[in-house]
Amino acid sequence: LATEDPDAVASRYSKEATLLPTVSDVPRTDYALIKDYFVGFLKKKPQGEIKESYVTIGDNWCQDTGIYEFTMGATGDKVAGRYSFIYVYEDGEWKINHHHSSVMPEAFLGP
Repeated sequence: LATEDPDAVASRYSKEATLLPTVSDVPRTDYALIKDYFVGFLKKKPQGEIKESYVTIGDNWCQDTGIYEFTMGATGDKVAGRYSFIYVYEDGEWKINHHHSSVMPEAFLGP
């Protein structure tokens, strides 16, 4: 995200990736849709910080789930969310095969 380059960010996803982003109702299931999401999101100049991370490693895959917080550099707004990533080893590189992110429900529903 720090590159602020949607193409660079989208290239981190695998050929058959699925992105279920926080601030879009549209499942992103190919390179063009993933890049399109980041064109808009990166305009907010997000800076992320992982608050909790739980990692599982397998053969040619890795799973990372947890909680992160974004500070939007364009506005100063902070958004906490839950995330899950599944990485796969593809063409000699680790790529994101699955990425799900959602706003913490307590922000809307209360404790």
